[in-house]
Amino acid sequence: MCGIVGYIGNEQAAPILLDGLSKLEYRGYDSAGIAVYNGAEIAVAKSRGRLHVLSELTQEGKGLPGTSGIGHTRWATHGSPSDQNAHPHVNKEESIVVVHNGIIENYLKLKKKLEKKGYEFQSETDTEVIAHLLDDYYKGNPLEAITKIMHRMEGSYALGILFKDHPGELYAVRKDSPLIVGRTDGGNIIASDVPAVLKYTRDVVFIENEEIVKMTKEELSFFTADEEPIEKTTTRIEWDVDAAEKGGYEHFMLKEMYEQPKAITDTVAPRIKEEQIVIEELGMSDEEIKSIQKIMIVACGSAYHAGVTSKYIFEGLARIPVEVDVASEFRYRDPILGEGTLVLIISQSGETADSLAALREAKRKGSKVLGIVNVVGSSIAREADNVMYTWAGPEIAVATTKAYSSQLAALYLLAMKFAGVRGKIAPELQREMLSDLRKLPEQAEVLLKQQEKVQKFANRYLAAKDIFFIGRGIDYAISMEGSLKLKEISYIHSEAYAAGELKHGTISLIEEGTLVAAVLTQEDLYKKMISNMVEVRTRGAFVLAITNEGNTEVERAADYVLYIPKTNKYFTNSLAIIPLQLFGYYVSVGRGCDVDKPRNLAKSVTVE
Repeated sequence: MCGIVGYIGNEQAAPILLDGLSKLEYRGYDSAGIAVYNGAEIAVAKSRGRLHVLSELTQEGKGLPGTSGIGHTRWATHGSPSDQNAHPHVNKEESIVVVHNGIIENYLKLKKKLEKKGYEFQSETDTEVIAHLLDDYYKGNPLEAITKIMHRMEGSYALGILFKDHPGELYAVRKDSPLIVGRTDGGNIIASDVPAVLKYTRDVVFIENEEIVKMTKEELSFFTADEEPIEKTTTRIEWDVDAAEKGGYEHFMLKEMYEQPKAITDTVAPRIKEEQIVIEELGMSDEEIKSIQKIMIVACGSAYHAGVTSKYIFEGLARIPVEVDVASEFRYRDPILGEGTLVLIISQSGETADSLAALREAKRKGSKVLGIVNVVGSSIAREADNVMYTWAGPEIAVATTKAYSSQLAALYLLAMKFAGVRGKIAPELQREMLSDLRKLPEQAEVLLKQQEKVQKFANRYLAAKDIFFIGRGIDYAISMEGSLKLKEISYIHSEAYAAGELKHGTISLIEEGTLVAAVLTQEDLYKKMISNMVEVRTRGAFVLAITNEGNTEVERAADYVLYIPKTNKYFTNSLAIIPLQLFGYYVSVGRGCDVDKPRNLAKSVTVE
């Protein structure tokens, strides 16, 4: 969600804060603000709207001199987007300034107590409660005041805090919302995510739950919520800085779509050695893999769709029963867990709040947890019993493309690994599948070269109000992801349906000219899918088909056909999704939407 940046050092803070916040725009926001200590007071500037508004307001940071400060991009939760509700927030004397990512669940209770003590509130936010609560407990010792509010606040938070009485210090706190600290030459920096600090340092410290950081320009000191000092280790970030830049592409999303072949290669290639699947960081013995009685896959959004795809693969190849849950529902249904159940938590960021909560619930109930994440050192990676990384590199666009593709690739490998260890796949079949897996990047490049063809088709549907996606089996999972890509960036109402369910109500929504995208890549379901396509077409739908090369029979039931290269039936999602991603992208561009930062959405959802 929101982005936090803080700096203390020898350089002017405001330009660094603005630059860092610009690297966090992908997280989604509707207002922005910074606070800088200028030697006499803490000056605050904030505004509704995009970061360029704040930049103009502060003369690109020159209007707020000072060498320590905090900044924030806000995605509205409590209170509408406005200058008043934007962060930072201050106490009455403006001697304590706070930026906050997360939600304080008991803020109303705390607010009432503070109002009884005479505190007045200027905003509708839960964050202002933190500023006044700090004021109430502050007796000259910032660390003491911070630990006291930590014991009284419920919910999730990452905080950056300045105290006017302590001009050479900056404080940061974390509970369930991501936060890192970077060591730089002549100063130190905090941020919500790595891209914000890469320009200044590659040496970062990941802050754990309920930890506090006291920063000066020379030192970093870490404490528990009980004020006990702790030692932390530094991690070296190996990303190429250019990976977080557009590199000449019009949008990050387009760039990241074109990076999918590399993301698949980087995820797969290092794990195939002499025709064997070797996942070194997995940390599971053959005996542990053989003892798995059930797999539960838990994820959100696109990661959930990758999980739905992998259900068919794990069950089809490894013959292990699989359940797939939306993370936000998982722990509220009191799932049956315990020994013999492996829980897979899939997340691009590794910080997804609902998925992290599901992970903790699974461990509490005695199940082994395997995290599949893209961000090294993220919360899910650290808290899971074992981890398998996807190697997509930094993904900036809110609508995921390459991270999703690398998740699929990782899940293919994992399912094949489990099938091999459990003796459910013949060596000859595994070799054939590995060969097909290696071909996916080249085949994906072929599909990406069809962008003009897809763009021309997309231009016909810029004014569409409703678009439907249908499929069966794995193709239904592809349909869900294709529908999500379209709706989240173009704002067109779009739904995915299991094609066999059309007659149970959904077909009543078909009107003359309605676009129905039909995915049929599973040969044993061709005939049934063609029947479903005929059903909607005879009711006035315009049918777009995505199918395998050679399936020309589909042309009698479709108005327009996009063909994908042939591959193993379990891998078709990795190819069929590409024209659907391109379709969603070009519809969005044609409608003039903000492709990389769609309204109301955030890249990393760190609150429930």
